Amino acid sequence: MLSVVENHSLPRTAAFFDLDKTVIAKSSTLTFSKSFYQGGLINRRAALRTAYTQFVFLVGGADHDQMERMREYLSSLCRGWNVQQVREIVAETLHDLIDPIIYDEAASLIEEHHAAGRDVVIVSTSGAEVVEPIGELLGADRVVATRMVVEDGAFTGEVEYYAYGPTKAEAIAELADSEGYDLARCYAYSDSATDLPMLESVGHPHAVNPDRALRREAVAREWPILSFDRPVRLKQRLPALSMPSKPVLALAAAAGAAAATAGLVWYVNRKRAPYAAVRHGK
Repeated sequence: MLSVVENHSLPRTAAFFDLDKTVIAKSSTLTFSKSFYQGGLINRRAALRTAYTQFVFLVGGADHDQMERMREYLSSLCRGWNVQQVREIVAETLHDLIDPIIYDEAASLIEEHHAAGRDVVIVSTSGAEVVEPIGELLGADRVVATRMVVEDGAFTGEVEYYAYGPTKAEAIAELADSEGYDLARCYAYSDSATDLPMLESVGHPHAVNPDRALRREAVAREWPILSFDRPVRLKQRLPALSMPSKPVLALAAAAGAAAATAGLVWYVNRKRAPYAAVRHGK
């Protein structure tokens, strides 16, 4: 349990959370595949393939090559989808799909960091259009997430900004400069070795349900290793956070799914666009 309350005479601090398999038990974007199938955006074959991708992600994650193959498939899948239709599907199903898979332990940590006076920032490879309403649901202060290109009200299948690997650490450093965070006193949580740059950028890194590579690093560096295994509906434990205002930024979960698997392609061109930082209630 966290017990140190922030001294407001000192520089500000924050707790940075990866989202998928750290705060929630599944991929935030792939979780919507059934809803897209029911809404007529994808056929049964695509829905089954997306479900298999979710299974692979849950069992062991994906390496760079697997992520690139999935990115190409998902980018092609969502190209041309109508933004408004996707927005409506996400808004209608957000609570039913995401609320039940939020880890109770993660929700408690978010509460504790807020009680200690720290900002809570979600830093996710998933699409901003999905991560932002989830961040609102959780009471996060800010969100850093991937953005997809939209033209004429439809998704092009291309990535504008990719929040992955080193770019997460870059976004955190920029937030530290703009918000006055003392990174040496900040916290970070992730399940994946791809987030090592993010974890290394703070003074208090934590591995949550780590993959094998991250577990090895955490053991070698003597970082705390946390096990989250109790998904509980927020309204059962956080009544104040369970019914936020209707999300207005719930665009394109499918685009987020493509973004969440983008990998090396965007990273090569990562300087082309600034990171997405959304403030909630600030």
